Amino acid sequence: MALDIFLAATMGYLLGSVPFGLVITKAAGLGDIRSIGSGNIGATNVLRTGRKDLALATLLLDGGKGAIAVGVAGLLGWRPEIAGAAAFLGHCFPAWLGFKGGKGVATFLGTLIAIQFFAGLAACLVWLATARLTRISSLSALVAAAAAPLVMFVSGRPAAAAATLFMTALIFVRHRPNIERLLAGAEPRIGTSKATDDGAEPSTA
Repeated sequence: MALDIFLAATMGYLLGSVPFGLVITKAAGLGDIRSIGSGNIGATNVLRTGRKDLALATLLLDGGKGAIAVGVAGLLGWRPEIAGAAAFLGHCFPAWLGFKGGKGVATFLGTLIAIQFFAGLAACLVWLATARLTRISSLSALVAAAAAPLVMFVSGRPAAAAATLFMTALIFVRHRPNIERLLAGAEPRIGTSKATDDGAEPSTA
């Protein structure tokens, strides 16, 4: 059991820590994505390069690495929820980038979908509904993250619910600047391209 947890966590972290946003933009000749906009490696900052195709690829790959970690762990008989949570942790704190990564929303949703499809789908729908009502991406992410552990628990997956709660807590920590701006009524809405004063992204991936 302990070995399975260790292997799942190690594999998940290494996969999750691959900085696809950085790799893709460098391969496309756009330089270091950390030198523009918010400095984040997520899809939102990649979008600031003007390349929607690269932003979409980053979004799918960041979500996919969480899903792949869960799938590989399941096939090998390890703990898939541990692998998914570790992939999420790797995205937020990649060792290769001095532990300065993204905010993890795409990887979080990809992990949820792979662990329990309907729970992940519910979180995505909550994000979409909140975004439609408020046009604030960070708030949408926070609401979806808050709802996810409850949905996972109701689905009858207590271990997965615990892993989801861990990821949810970390999403709130990573979004602290966004929460401060939300409370001040200063959080940018979807469609605004200007980076905020502290360099944080208004929309997070």
